[in-house]
Amino acid sequence: MKKYRANGAVGALLDEYEKSILELNDLLASMNDRQLTQVVDHETKDEDCRSVQTIMTHVISAGYNYTDTIQNKYVRRVEYKKKELKSTIKEYRSGLIDMFVYAEKLFLENPNLPIEEENDHNKMHVSWGQSYDIEQLMEHAIVHVLRHRRQIERFLLKIR
Repeated sequence: MKKYRANGAVGALLDEYEKSILELNDLLASMNDRQLTQVVDHETKDEDCRSVQTIMTHVISAGYNYTDTIQNKYVRRVEYKKKELKSTIKEYRSGLIDMFVYAEKLFLENPNLPIEEENDHNKMHVSWGQSYDIEQLMEHAIVHVLRHRRQIERFLLKIR
């Protein structure tokens, strides 16, 4: 039987974030390292979307950056992590879990973070031009994983 976190909105966000990551991790488990590095989209101008490897590098980097954005606004100043290209499925699967644990730790150590913010001036301003409160940024993080999981599923249809 599935266990659910009991800490309200934060628990729901973490449960769904974890679920999206585990689904992506299961998809990666169905792959091999050759499929990881195979360039599938030769046409895209987006360097993060050429292969499963580049997508996963982007997904993990973005996941850490979402957490770091929250930390920088509400907890303490931290350096954003640099993208790290990995060479195996195993490394990416482990990296996804580490990324989630990093986010979960932030919320466990800071249970009183202001999840919702109505004043736009107090929201976090992100590099792609949007403004989010914590709830919105975490919802974005969840959907980001889901969108790239779908993209990888489509890549696998071409590879296989």
